[in-house]
Amino acid sequence: MVRQIRLSLDEVQHFVNVTSKCDFDIDICYNRYVVDAKSFLGVYGLDLNKALTVSYDGYNAEFEELLQAQAVAC
Repeated sequence: MVRQIRLSLDEVQHFVNVTSKCDFDIDICYNRYVVDAKSFLGVYGLDLNKALTVSYDGYNAEFEELLQAQAVAC
């Protein structure tokens, strides 16, 4: 699955906490930078002023709710 989200500086810690509970790999990227979504420093180092792309292959209800709340409107 691939989803577009937006995060603020305040939301990064919560996002990383939720992704850390997932038992599958989650990548988050902006342009050519791809980082592990379970890494606080990796996510915090991205340009949070832009939409970010989240790629994953798994299901976790709490994670899906978080993605829905942070989704970028099309």
